[in-house]
Amino acid sequence: MATRATTSMPKDAVTVRLVRREDHADWLRLWAAYHGDGRGRAAAVLDAVTAATWNGFFHGHEPMEALVAEQAGRIVGFVHLVFHRNTSVTGLVCFLQDLYVDAPMRGKGVGRALIEAVYANAQAAGAARVYWHVLETNTAALPLYDSVAVRSGHIVYRKDLRR
Repeated sequence: MATRATTSMPKDAVTVRLVRREDHADWLRLWAAYHGDGRGRAAAVLDAVTAATWNGFFHGHEPMEALVAEQAGRIVGFVHLVFHRNTSVTGLVCFLQDLYVDAPMRGKGVGRALIEAVYANAQAAGAARVYWHVLETNTAALPLYDSVAVRSGHIVYRKDLRR
């Protein structure tokens, strides 16, 4: 999916835009922090998963996109989107799979700007809904999420089939 919208936050000089290949080092720094930030995730992600994720953003046939928040030439946050069909609505839905903001930038509107950019991109793609999962232990993010969306009431179950 091609990205259709960018969002700016003039007061903080943060811009949200589509990721570019030259963003790899900054994205990788944040990706590593995202997976090691103490929220119960594995401290390291397999190199193959990292490479497949990064490369997926640049394949026209992948239904994935990545947006980054940039301030003064430095990437300070990212959000990953996956578009797919759904059996409860016609057309696409957008799964906000990953959202991460660099620790010093939290509480400054970067997460909200990333979510608003997801909404704009999903709407431009004709998606009927945006949704995401949140770890119940991520209590710092819940007030933001509660202010920009409604809880679905669904409980997520999963069973890993590969290790």
